[in-house]
Amino acid sequence: MNHIAKKVRKKFSTYFDKESILIQSPGRVNLIGEHTDYNDGFVLPAAISKSIYLAMSSNSSNKARFYALDKEEDFETDLSKPLKKSKKGWPDYLLGIVDRLQKHGYNLPGGFNCAFGGNVPIGAGLSSSAALEGGVLFGLANLFDWDIPPVEMAKIAQEAENKFVGVQCGIMDQFISLNGKKGQAMKLDCRSLEYEFYPFDFEEIRIVLCDTQVRRELTSSEYNIRRSQCEEGVKILNHYNDNIASLRDVSFDFLNAHKKEFEPIVYRRCKYVIEENQRVIKACSDLQHNDLESFGQRMYASHTGLRDEYEVSCKELDILVDAAREIDGVIGARMMGGGFGGCTINLVKKDHLESFTDHITDIYATETDYKLKVYTTKVSGGTHLLESQETKTN
Repeated sequence: MNHIAKKVRKKFSTYFDKESILIQSPGRVNLIGEHTDYNDGFVLPAAISKSIYLAMSSNSSNKARFYALDKEEDFETDLSKPLKKSKKGWPDYLLGIVDRLQKHGYNLPGGFNCAFGGNVPIGAGLSSSAALEGGVLFGLANLFDWDIPPVEMAKIAQEAENKFVGVQCGIMDQFISLNGKKGQAMKLDCRSLEYEFYPFDFEEIRIVLCDTQVRRELTSSEYNIRRSQCEEGVKILNHYNDNIASLRDVSFDFLNAHKKEFEPIVYRRCKYVIEENQRVIKACSDLQHNDLESFGQRMYASHTGLRDEYEVSCKELDILVDAAREIDGVIGARMMGGGFGGCTINLVKKDHLESFTDHITDIYATETDYKLKVYTTKVSGGTHLLESQETKTN
C-alpha cells in the first residue's frame, strides 16, 4: 500500500472511527482517437498509475458522510430526502452516483461513509472526476453486494456526471477507469460499447503529460460547433446513403465523391474524423506487431489533423508537440482532450525522461508566458479493491 492509500485509510479511521474497504480508482489517458467519440467512432484510452484512493464503509444512520483529504473538507446529507447538488461542488460527483444508482433500481439499504484523496492532477485532462465516480460506484457495489455488469457500471457513472453534475462528457473516461487492464490499452467502440484490449506493456516507455497551464473558455462553445459541423456533414451524405447515421459509417472515398457539396470547413472537420478513426484501427495493429515507431507517427499525424483540419489546437500545444519531435527519446506526441489548452501526451523512452523534461520545460519557458507542469505515468489496471474490511456493518 502506498503512502497516499495509507493516508486515506488513516484519515478515515480517525474521522469515522470505523473499519473500511479501500479502493484504488485510476485516472486515464487517451493514446489516440480524439473527437471521435461523439461521432460513434473508436478511441484508444488506457488507465494510468495516478489514482484516487477511497476508504468506505456502510453505516446505519441513512446518511452519506464524505471527507475530501485534498480539500480538508467534509460533507453530510440525509439519503432519505431527495438528493440535491451541493454548494461545494465536489460532493456532487459522489451524490450523482447515489442518484443514478437509485434510478437504475439499486437502492441503498442504509448510509455510507467515504474518505478520499489521490494524485490525479485536477484540471489536467486525466479524468479525476471519472476516477472518483468510478471509485464510489465500485465501493458501493462491494459494500452492498451488487453485481453490476461492467458496461452498466460505466453508463451509471457517465449518467452521474451528465445528469446530476451537469457535465456533458462521453462515456470513455468512466469506461476505461473502471475497466482498464494493467499493461493494456482499450479500443472502445463508442457506438456499441464493445471493447477489446491491445498490449501496451513497454517497461522502457513512459507516458509523459505536459500541461500547458492554458485553460480557455472557448472549449465548450467550440466543441458544440465542431459537433454540429460533423452532423451537417452526415446530413449531406445521408441523402446519398440513408444507412449513414454518423461519420463512423463514411469512407474517405465516399466523402471525396461528394466534396463539392460541402462548405470547405465542414469538409475538413469530416475528413479529420474519418482519418482519425482509421488511425485508431491502424494504431491497434501497430501494438499487436510491437511497432511503437509507427504508433508514434500516428500520434503526430493525429495532432496535425487536430491542428489543421479540426482546428482545436493552440499555440502552446503546437509548441510542445513541435519541440517533442526534435528531442531524443520521444516516440510520439500529440494534444490530448478537447483542445485550446490542456495537455500533450508524449511517449518517451525511460532513459531519456530527465533530458526530455529539462529540454521541453526550457523551450516552453522561452516561448510562452506559462510555466509547464510535467507528469509521468504508465499504463495501469482499472478500479479495484485494495483491501477489504473485516465486517461490512459497524
